[in-house]
Amino acid sequence: MITREQTADKIASYLHHEITLGQLVDWAENAVMDGDFSVQDTAVLSRVLSRIGLADVRAFGLTWEDCEDMLKQLGFATHIDVVAV
Repeated sequence: MITREQTADKIASYLHHEITLGQLVDWAENAVMDGDFSVQDTAVLSRVLSRIGLADVRAFGLTWEDCEDMLKQLGFATHIDVVAV
C-alpha cells in the first residue's frame, strides 16, 4: 500500500539528489497503476502522484515550489539547511 509517508520520502529523496527525476516519475507512475491507497488518502495521493507522473514532460517539469506544495498536501513541511562544504 502506498502511503503519504512513502510519497513524501520519495519526494525528499529526489530533493536530496538520492534519486533522479526519471526514477521519481517511474515510481509515481507505477504507484498510480497499482492504485493501492488507503481510502482516506486516495484523493490526495492520486493528485500528487499524477502530478509527479507528468514531471518528465517539458511543459510541466517539477520545481522546488511544486515539491513544497505536494509535501504540504501530504501533511509535511519543508525545512532547508544551508551548510558550508
